[in-house]
Amino acid sequence: MDADGEARMGEGPEIDRAAGLARIDTSVPHPARVWDYWLGGKDNYAPDREVGDQIVKVMPDLPVNARAEREFIGRAVRFLAGECGVDQFLDVGTGIPTESNTHGVAQSVNPAAKIVYVDNDPIVLVHARALLVGTEEGRTDYVDADLREPEPILREAARTLDFSRPIALMLMGVLEFVPDAGQAHAAVGTLVKALPPGSYLAIAHSLRSPSMEEAAARWNASGATPLALRSEEELLAFFDGLELVEPGLVSLPKWRPEPDTSFTDREVFQYGVVGRKP
Repeated sequence: MDADGEARMGEGPEIDRAAGLARIDTSVPHPARVWDYWLGGKDNYAPDREVGDQIVKVMPDLPVNARAEREFIGRAVRFLAGECGVDQFLDVGTGIPTESNTHGVAQSVNPAAKIVYVDNDPIVLVHARALLVGTEEGRTDYVDADLREPEPILREAARTLDFSRPIALMLMGVLEFVPDAGQAHAAVGTLVKALPPGSYLAIAHSLRSPSMEEAAARWNASGATPLALRSEEELLAFFDGLELVEPGLVSLPKWRPEPDTSFTDREVFQYGVVGRKP
């Protein structure tokens, strides 16, 4: 952090707030803004709230999913930074800053941790500087890029992260928005291939169920960024060649719950899994 308290930006291009604002289309719902609405945030607009309310009518627990995912991110990062000793994180599909952001959790465990956030959402770009306020010992950076094009992600992330040492790749609620299975597997495969042994892949993803299928249909009919649900088998296919961390693929609150973990008494149709690259 510099003398004025600004977080370090790494060697990449400066975040362009004006460019981000110019790209924001508030006339159609956007995943990050709807998620923000369900989390009780303020960075959302009428179309986001409208489709969010429509979806909740058929899947009342979706705000629960959103909160459970934020808690899962915190537990996963604490586990990786603490028990596993990982001090580098590549968080793709960052979303609007809220509680339990990756850098805050990781640097609370290890102040020297380095985090690179990646998103192609203009509203996240506008808020990106909030993601860059970390510890003096550590480092945070933001890359404006798309998961479907992994090569630029790797190139820019290498400005901050050391790809000769273990890295945790975080894909929290983003793979749904790469509905083409071949494209999704190619993108994740390219990223995982670039990680050294001892690295981790952590994914949170919505699984198919009758109510989730109807919620997804309403979402796709809204004109927003299309999404696709996946089965357990389809989700686990992203971990081919990796060693699953116990307890494997489970409903988010059941993944290594802590004393204050919410919703452990119910089934949440947002699932999480973590794997280690041998």
